[in-house]
Amino acid sequence: MDIAREIKRLKKEKNAAILAHYYVRPEVQEIADYVGDSFYLSKAAVGLREQTIVFCGVSFMGESAKILNPDKTVLMPDMTADCAMAHMADAELIRHVRDTYEDTAVVCYINSTARLKQLSDVCVTSANAVKIVKALPNKNIFFIPDRNLAHYVAGQIPEKHFIYNDGYCPVHEKMQLEEIRKVKASHPAAEILVHPECAESVRNVSDYIGSTSGIITYAGKSGSKEFIVCTENGVRYELEKNNPEKKFYFTKTEPVCLDMKLITLEKIKHVLESGENEVHVADELRKASVKPLERMLELAR
Repeated sequence: MDIAREIKRLKKEKNAAILAHYYVRPEVQEIADYVGDSFYLSKAAVGLREQTIVFCGVSFMGESAKILNPDKTVLMPDMTADCAMAHMADAELIRHVRDTYEDTAVVCYINSTARLKQLSDVCVTSANAVKIVKALPNKNIFFIPDRNLAHYVAGQIPEKHFIYNDGYCPVHEKMQLEEIRKVKASHPAAEILVHPECAESVRNVSDYIGSTSGIITYAGKSGSKEFIVCTENGVRYELEKNNPEKKFYFTKTEPVCLDMKLITLEKIKHVLESGENEVHVADELRKASVKPLERMLELAR
């Protein structure tokens, strides 16, 4: 029996659902029950009938799934798969901003640890950040941890005053403008699709800026036949599967999240068989950090 069929058998036996982010390997996306970006997966994790969630992504994703589903078992195929940006803010700075600016909302990108979430007023994803920040009554917005997404959101909501943190996604931060221009020179008809975690210089040359799911939707609806994709290269699988008649190009230095690529079919099979790598969140931390996640889901409806 091949490994994909064995995973399907184990999934049924263990009453498990597999959730996978667009950035994981194609073969992992192929066997998943739900594939999406952080916002979609956070919604999908709520209300699942299955008792066990195998989360094919990085640590903050499994942690968020456990926070939203305390009675379910959440397993991570690789416990070392992490997101550097998720740690790039600190409690002391958050307290300082709250003390300095009245009427401040701490808006926490879902790409963050539970300890940062518990210090925040609401969580957002790149797909819903503009909508949620617009809906907040607060004048001042301290956006953590990603500075690039914060600047993008601020540009859409000039009536708010933003305070910026200095975090960033190492993958998107490394997108090189000159490499994008070289691809564009070779494919002048191609539209440039950019994730808002990219630096402003990259966003400024884009034809479209949006979340991973937004990029996929835009490419499907666009009349263009060629695209330069400025986000993690795992999205190629979904783009090409949905649009076989279209061409998708990446820069010479392809954007790769090595942590996402740690997830393999063998590791999924192993955790289904063994029950290892279970995610645990202390009850006090869970109760504090679930509030901004629940507020996100409420405001994003």
